[in-house]
Amino acid sequence: MVDKKLAKEVRRMYERNKIKEDPQNVLKFLEITKQLAVEDEELKEALETEKITGQWVLTDRDFAWWLSAGDGVFDYGLGEADDPSFTMKANWDLMGDILSMEVDGIDAFMAGDLVIEGDLQVVTEIYGEITRVAIEAMQRFS
Repeated sequence: MVDKKLAKEVRRMYERNKIKEDPQNVLKFLEITKQLAVEDEELKEALETEKITGQWVLTDRDFAWWLSAGDGVFDYGLGEADDPSFTMKANWDLMGDILSMEVDGIDAFMAGDLVIEGDLQVVTEIYGEITRVAIEAMQRFS
């Protein structure tokens, strides 16, 4: 069951550009995405893709998280992932700006500010689509 209070909180964080205030806010977004992946038909459909595992590492803090998406399932956790499909590395200021959609991740990558290791196509196509659909689903449930 989707925690509507959490969905509303995360939606407000995005609307008010508060997602970037604390890396822990990322975990709230990931948790609501995991919940929505069970109930939202459009997100379920977006997750019917090849399985990917993404790793995020903050270069200026002791904070890293991973997510796994595909084969109809979404999961996440703190720390290091085993054999990620891609890894993104940046300082929190930049990562927060990317997550709050103030900065385009591809532009940051092209400028050399965001390091992406692994399959760039997976990042831009699969991860980007799942994130877009998750944000839309969150808006429907909050």
